[in-house]
Amino acid sequence: MSTPCDGPKTEWPELVGRTIKEAEEKIKADRPDLTVDVVPVGTNVTGEFNENRVRVWVDTVAEVPRIG
Repeated sequence: MSTPCDGPKTEWPELVGRTIKEAEEKIKADRPDLTVDVVPVGTNVTGEFNENRVRVWVDTVAEVPRIG
């Protein structure tokens, strides 16, 4: 993991278990130059490396799904 003395931050292990909103806000606060993509686990995504993108992989249901 990068530290401030190594240059811009490239990983956020402290966000594991946090809400999507918290993760997006923290990444944007640390690196406003990046685009944050929220992706459900198992989704097919392109394989190219993009140094301007962070993918936040999610795999839990946070609220009861309901009609309405």
